[in-house]
This record gives sequence, C-alpha cells and structure tokens, in this order.
Amino acid sequence: MKGRTIILDHIEGREAAALMVDGKLEDFLITADAPAPGTIYRARADRPVKGQGGMFLTTPDGPAFLRQVKGLAPGQKMLVQVTGFAEPGKALPVTQKVLFKSRYAIVTPEAPGLNISRAIRDEEERDRLMEIAHDEMGESGFGLILRSACAGADTDEIAEDVAAMAALAHQVMGDEGSEPDVLAEGDGPHLLAWRDWVEPAAVERNPGDFEHHGVLDAVEIAQGIHEPLEGGAFLYVEPTRALVAVDVNTGSDTSLAAGIKANMACARALPRILRVRGLGGQIVLDLAPMPKKDRRTFESALRAALRSDSEETTLLGWTNLGHYELQRKRGRVPLGDVLK
Repeated sequence: MKGRTIILDHIEGREAAALMVDGKLEDFLITADAPAPGTIYRARADRPVKGQGGMFLTTPDGPAFLRQVKGLAPGQKMLVQVTGFAEPGKALPVTQKVLFKSRYAIVTPEAPGLNISRAIRDEEERDRLMEIAHDEMGESGFGLILRSACAGADTDEIAEDVAAMAALAHQVMGDEGSEPDVLAEGDGPHLLAWRDWVEPAAVERNPGDFEHHGVLDAVEIAQGIHEPLEGGAFLYVEPTRALVAVDVNTGSDTSLAAGIKANMACARALPRILRVRGLGGQIVLDLAPMPKKDRRTFESALRAALRSDSEETTLLGWTNLGHYELQRKRGRVPLGDVLK
C-alpha cells in the first residue's frame, strides 16, 4: 500500500499508534507502564549525589534523578519534567527546564521571546505567524516557539493551540502546593501521533485496523532480533543490559562490494529500526567488512538518515576493533519490555 497512513488502535489493551509509509512500519508508539516523557511533577529534593553532580528527588511515581544541580537543598520543592524512560531499577530522568509542547506550539516559561521555526522561510508566512504569537501570548512573559507544522495551517487552529499551551503553562507554573504531585500528564500515543506526525497522511482509527493494515505483523518482526535489509542483507539487533548490539550481515551476496552495500542499507534503515523497537542508550554496530576508505561514506549516510529522526543520537565514531558507536536518548520504552 502506497502513501502515508496513521493507524490509531490498541494492542493487548494498550493505546498505540502506528505510522505506515508505503506499507512499511515507519514509527510505532505504545503506552508503557512507566510515566510518559513530558509528565510534570511537583517534586521534593531528597539527597545529593556529589560524585555525579546530581540530586535524587521524590515524586509520586518513585525516585527521580536531576543532573547538574546548583543551589538545591534537601527538602526543597521544585517543578520537574520527565525527559525519557529509565533503565530497570534506575530513577526517572527529569529536568527543571519545563516545556509545554503541542502540534503547533511550544511554550517555554523559562526562555522568554517569540520564535518561529527556521524551517519556515516564507517571509509573509512568518509575519502571519508572528502576529498570531503576539495576539495569543500578549504580556505573559513566557516564551513561545511556533513549530514547522504551522506553515500553511489554519490561523484559528494555531491560535487555539497556542492559547491552550499558554493556559496550561500558567496553571502549572503558578502551582503553590507543597507535597509531591503530578501536575500534568505526558501525552499518550494517539495525542503524540497528532502532535508529531504532521506530514499529510490518511488516518484510520477503527478497532482492528492494526491487523488490517499489517501493523501486527510488523510489530511481531520488531519484537524479534532479526531485521531484513534491502538487497538481501540483514542484521541482528540484540539489546543487553549494558548496550544494544547490532550485527550486520551481507546475506547471500558474495560480490566485492557486498560489505559496503550491506552497511549502507544498515545506515539508511537503522534510525527506523531503533525507533520502532524503542531502543536507546549505547549502540554498538558490528558492520560487515569493508575498506577503511568507505567509512566516511557510511558515516555520511548514517548522519543523513538520523537528521529527520525523532530521538537525539550522537555519533561517537570507530573503535579499535572496527565497531561503530552511537549514543541515543532513551526517549521510549523498549518494545520488548511492553509486549512480551
């Protein structure tokens, strides 16, 4: 099936959203048991960890860890926001830089100023959006970023979205409570799909659409470690407690260029493979054999593929054994931990 389709359904009683592009599962979101990124807490400072320059906090959902703290004392109240999923047995990662993010707008209470996505270059469009920003934000003192999805969008829809995020920001930032509490829930899969999958797509929301559109078959593949690549190559993706190991194989291709072809296919497919599986942390690639002169070509292809990826990934480079390393944000819960 050609084109982009967003499917909103449920798996094993969990809300889930799938993005299919030309019949392939491009992205997948599912409700986890852990608090969703974006959740905002009124937290209490518990104890500092001097060796790590951080502070453990008390939240209604268990301990959280705040990095790079200055001037915080045990018992102090603060607002924090969940930034990702924690590894088993570890504290929730949080930040004090609270953001209120929706499809069109990001309200930034700690960073005043009105800004428009640099992806929007048309001057008339930028002027239109700046008028909306001024009308809706007024003298609030909060910052605002109008996202790239605003380009060509209806003025009333944008204004409504900005007003909703600004109102939520005022409510949360004006909190005067004293005990740890949840002040705002993170977005679920269906709302995230509306918020972040902004390119034109057909939307299917009937029960059973996952099976009808092949999502269940694609998810079953993603739950395993084997992933086929174009050209007959394939790779294995094996999460361990310490890292995610990716082993690239050339398959039945025995030509002299088999290695570089398999590695290039890996570079193009890897962001989608990691994204759908919800994998992050340390990623180690055991690539197919190829000449050292082709390494730069591989890196360029991988960097280009990651440019449009939703999760922040840092390319760390080559090891002495010839492996390639990446560090990826744990922005999602591993699919294997949710569906077992």
